[in-house]
Amino acid sequence: MSTFDLTSFVANNTEDAAQKIIHNAMKEFDNIAISFSGAEDVVLIDMAVKANKNVKVFSLDTGRLHAETYRFIEQVRKHYKIDIDILSPNSEALENFTREKGLFSFFEDGHKECCGIRKVQPLKRKLATLDAWITGQRKDQSPGTRNVLAFAELDSAFSSEEKPLYKFNPLANWSSEDVWNYIKMFDVPYNELHAKGFVSIGCEPCTRAVLPNQHEREGRWWWEESEHKECGLHIGNLIPTAQQ
Repeated sequence: MSTFDLTSFVANNTEDAAQKIIHNAMKEFDNIAISFSGAEDVVLIDMAVKANKNVKVFSLDTGRLHAETYRFIEQVRKHYKIDIDILSPNSEALENFTREKGLFSFFEDGHKECCGIRKVQPLKRKLATLDAWITGQRKDQSPGTRNVLAFAELDSAFSSEEKPLYKFNPLANWSSEDVWNYIKMFDVPYNELHAKGFVSIGCEPCTRAVLPNQHEREGRWWWEESEHKECGLHIGNLIPTAQQ
């Protein structure tokens, strides 16, 4: 990669052209990977594979995922004939945490510490090896935390002055309906939990099915206030509040 011109990239791409954004991002960066966990991310993989068979994909294994999610990861690996880099938490940090606080401390003092060990730290280690990454974030996934989401940005959470990291969110302006229309149209694999009322799927203890007309994030960390419903993976997109 030569010096990446973010301003030029934004000017030469349109926010609704997801496939073009992915293709052009992969042209700009050799050392780029897709973060995979849910339905949106498989849409990204499907688009990316059509452009480049050597797509790099990684996924976070927190150790607390549903059995259906583990089967889904394997299904995607076989369907697209790709390698998926499975990231695990640091064993010593995790052992110390569970020894001190047990397996369900997040119901008492919030999910941030657990997510920090199981998700954020493994992600941070992975991103330190990359120049750019692609995520399936959508603006409408989490009201109050993702309303402002660019389709291409400097990652404010994980960049450093010595090593900038760029982040692409090609589905930023997509709706859930857009995602599922694509999945149905191109016969894209999806997590079987979606057929059981789960919309936004994370770790098993922190995820539940939602009722009709409930927002998808109501199924995540339901015991906490809506403005706290981020695990830290996309902390750079949080909107400051008057209290912060």
